[in-house]
Amino acid sequence: MRKVVFLVFILTFIVGYTYAHVTEHPSAETEGFQFVAHHETAESGLQTPPTSGQGALKFKVLYTRDHFPAEVVAAIDKAHGGFDVDRREGKGETYFALPDVGIIQISADLKTTRLIKTPAALKKANAHYVTVWTTTEGTPYLSFPANDVGKIFTTTLDGKLVHTLETPGATMDFKHQAVNTYFSEGGKFVPTGVTHVDGMLYVTTGYSDLDYILGAKLTSLNPLEASWYPLAFGGKGDEPGQFGTGHHIIVPYGTKRLDASDRANAEIERYSPDGTYLETLPLIKGSFPCSIDYEAGYAVVACLFGPNKEKGAPLYILEGNNLVSTVMLKEELGVDTFQHLHGAVIRKINGKFYIIAQSWNPGDIVILEQVM
Repeated sequence: MRKVVFLVFILTFIVGYTYAHVTEHPSAETEGFQFVAHHETAESGLQTPPTSGQGALKFKVLYTRDHFPAEVVAAIDKAHGGFDVDRREGKGETYFALPDVGIIQISADLKTTRLIKTPAALKKANAHYVTVWTTTEGTPYLSFPANDVGKIFTTTLDGKLVHTLETPGATMDFKHQAVNTYFSEGGKFVPTGVTHVDGMLYVTTGYSDLDYILGAKLTSLNPLEASWYPLAFGGKGDEPGQFGTGHHIIVPYGTKRLDASDRANAEIERYSPDGTYLETLPLIKGSFPCSIDYEAGYAVVACLFGPNKEKGAPLYILEGNNLVSTVMLKEELGVDTFQHLHGAVIRKINGKFYIIAQSWNPGDIVILEQVM
């Protein structure tokens, strides 16, 4: 029996609940809703920045692309990726990468940004997303799925390349014959996301006809080595646990659950590390979720589109599995480049939430601050 976690859409001005996977949508997503950017006037007579969101989760723009090094500003238009946060105790840095620029780090307090020396092979490629992970010995690494060259690059936090996972060989024996047939017939390896649990890397492949999650096992920690493993699950389709487009994948910090963004089906598919399907978190139909990130009981979902494709794409904020706020960067915050979102992470710093978001086509980056 399919287990579906229903989203409860809570708006401060609507009493009652609307459940996901029905035709009705929250007012912020309906044709009749008038987007209102909240421009309050302070006692000084100066206009305050516009805000977007509902209830206690309203946000304003804190930083734009100008907060980043000049190399990032020059290349951000071609961004096609996302972020991850080092959530180990005492850390909090955020990482991402850009073609021809390399790895970029955002400080834990979000106030500073810097470039990290990046190996040439990764610098030339498109790092579609990134995951921060640690070995059982506590050594941290960054892994980047490069969708354009079909490789997973793994580096230290200071950018030293320590491992490259190549396309599975034609003789690799995965437990699903469809995967074996795909690679034996020369199918391309197009990684879209990667994450790590207990010595295993999990790779989504949604930009190909394959669309399985593939497993690779760490075989050595010093030096770091990994090889493909028979585990494969998911597959193309619209049944429970299958993908329309398997995009980003993450392990919510402190758990061992795999959450994969199913972009075309507007869902988050959840699995155990052995590939067992657990449940589906449905989102608003037509929202095309690219990525999901969790912190302090909340999550942020970056969408390629919203149900109304004439408007900019929404950022959905969840409390648990419930949709509690929708942030419209283009219409309400005036960030015109955010027609399509591709990645976002959520941070809680000194009791206040922040969101780092990236758009696609054109690429851009913005950091939002919760309005208290």
